[in-house]
This record gives sequence, C-alpha cells and structure tokens, in this order.
Amino acid sequence: MTNRKRTITFLIGVIFILIISSGCSINSKNKPVSKTEFVLGTIVTIQIFDNASDEVFHKVFDRLREIENKMTINRENSEVININSKAGKDFVKVSDDTYYVIKKGKYFSKLAKGRFDISIGPLVKLWNIGTESAHVPPKEDIHIKKNLVNYNNVILNESEKSVMLKKEGMILDLGGIAKGYASDEIVKIFKKKNIKHAIINLGGNVFAYGNKPDGSLWKIGIQNPFSQRGDSIGFVNVANKTVVTSGIYERFFEEDGRRYHHILDPNTGYPVENNLAGVSIITNKSIDADALSTSVFSLGLNKGIKLIERLEDTEAIFITKDFEVYVTSGLVEYFTLTDSNFKLIKRSE
Repeated sequence: MTNRKRTITFLIGVIFILIISSGCSINSKNKPVSKTEFVLGTIVTIQIFDNASDEVFHKVFDRLREIENKMTINRENSEVININSKAGKDFVKVSDDTYYVIKKGKYFSKLAKGRFDISIGPLVKLWNIGTESAHVPPKEDIHIKKNLVNYNNVILNESEKSVMLKKEGMILDLGGIAKGYASDEIVKIFKKKNIKHAIINLGGNVFAYGNKPDGSLWKIGIQNPFSQRGDSIGFVNVANKTVVTSGIYERFFEEDGRRYHHILDPNTGYPVENNLAGVSIITNKSIDADALSTSVFSLGLNKGIKLIERLEDTEAIFITKDFEVYVTSGLVEYFTLTDSNFKLIKRSE
C-alpha cells in the first residue's frame, strides 16, 4: 500500500465575503449591535444598526437552530434524516419549512438540468470533503453512488406535505440551499421587529438588509478565490440584496498532489471540472442565490451567464482560473474591480 500525502482544508466561513464600510462612515450612534454563534455548520454573525433588544437576537438564533434541527443530515435525528432512512420504502410527513425547501430544491435542480441536485447526498457522504476522512473513492463506488442521484426520484405529496425518495440508498442533502432559506427567515423577523438596517452573514452567505443608516448602499467585497486571507478582488454596491458565493476554495483536500473541491458533478460523481474559480450571485432571496451559486458554477461560464441573464432581478460575478472577471449586464454599474491582478472582461451582447 502506498503512502498518500493529503492536505485537508475547510474554511469555516465557507466563502469569506468582506463587508466594506469605507465610503460611508457610520457615526457612533449607529454603531452595530452584533451577535455571533456557530449554527447550521458555520459561523453566523448578525449585525443590526438600529436599536435592537436581546429578544430580536434570541428569535433569530432560535429560528436558525429550529431550521438546522429539521434539515441537518449530520446528527442522529432530523426530518431529512427520517426521509433518508425510509428511502425506497415510504413517504415521510414533514414541516412546512422542510417541504418548502425541498420543493424549491427540486425547482432549481430542474432549472440547472441536474447540475445542482438535492439528492447529491450519496456522493457527498462518499467523498466526505470538509472532514478528516476526505479521500478519493474507488471508481466503482463512485459509479454505484452516482446512480442514486436523481432529483426526479424525490417524490412530493403536496396535500400531505410528505416526501419520499424512490430508491433505497438515496440521500437528500439540503446543504446547498438551507442556509439561504435561513437567511430569508431572518429577514422576516427583522421586518416584524421594524429593523431597518442590518447585515446577515451565514458563513459568507450575506444579506445586506435595507441600506446603510445614512441611506447609501452597502459595499460587499467579493473574495479573491486564490487567497485564503480574506482578500477581495472588488466590491458590489447593494441594498436589500443577498450576495452568495460558491467556489473551489470553500472546502477541499489534496491527495497525491491534486486538489479536490467540494462542488460535485452529479453526472460524473467527481468534483466539477471547468475554468471557474468562483461565482457570486446577487438577488432578492437568499434561498435562490444559494441554489443558483452552485448551479451556475456547475454549468460553467457560458451556460451560467445565459441562465442568469434569463432570470429577473438576478445578477452574477464569474471569476475564472485565468484571473478574468465577468459580470452580468445588470451589475456592470454596481461592481468595482480593485485588484489589478484580475481583468474585467466586457462581453459583447
């Protein structure tokens, strides 16, 4: 047996998206009140720039834990684990939360023609990327698990709010969409509590809620995919928008001198191979951005741009391995490139 040198990297923040406050100073009376906890498998930081009681933070983190308890596959029990345990056997009745997320997951799986797939669980568990047991599985194992991945085999019963996986051995994994849903649920809490200005950061899944206290736009920095130091290549000016990024540097491991990232291709069973290093989605709902960031990354530059250009109120930034940056048409005036190592490519329409 040969000794294989492996390096495993897991960035807890998933994608570091820098919140840039320069260009709009926040005076002392508008200093944010913030709270940070580890939930949904990542570091969550909530910053509120209004008068906010402890009750607001309690409601936010209680809601996040409620969502995690329903949708995780990394504990002994959850609604999704119950679905997985009865794969090929029976329907499982679930909460409105879980049913909604699975239904949205199927929608985006279809939109991406299966390049994003909420039934990717068998491959995720096989590769174990982001854990100490990450490794390159045998080809025959990949082939077997790949045949269990098909979002069309996730069966929904709308009237009963129940879900069934058609084949035994299938595994639902909502990791590519649940954080987005959680972020949107925080927005609902803020609206009920009359919060006007806040930043929601679920491990790099950012929602710029409202605008800055002085009325200007937030500047959200976009991570340099070739740096682990939190360096940004530029920033977008946004208000009431979510910014969600997927890239080859979120979670990965190295084996025999080759790097394997965590975005798996359902068609091949291996990590996606194309020229993209990172994709950031800017839109109104975080659940949409969460699913789309993985979807368009897997689709690649040309197909990804075409998909985003068809969607209303949705924009994207694509960073290639050649240090080129592409932005969709509606984002051109809101994105500023600040790193001279990268080149902004203007596309001809």
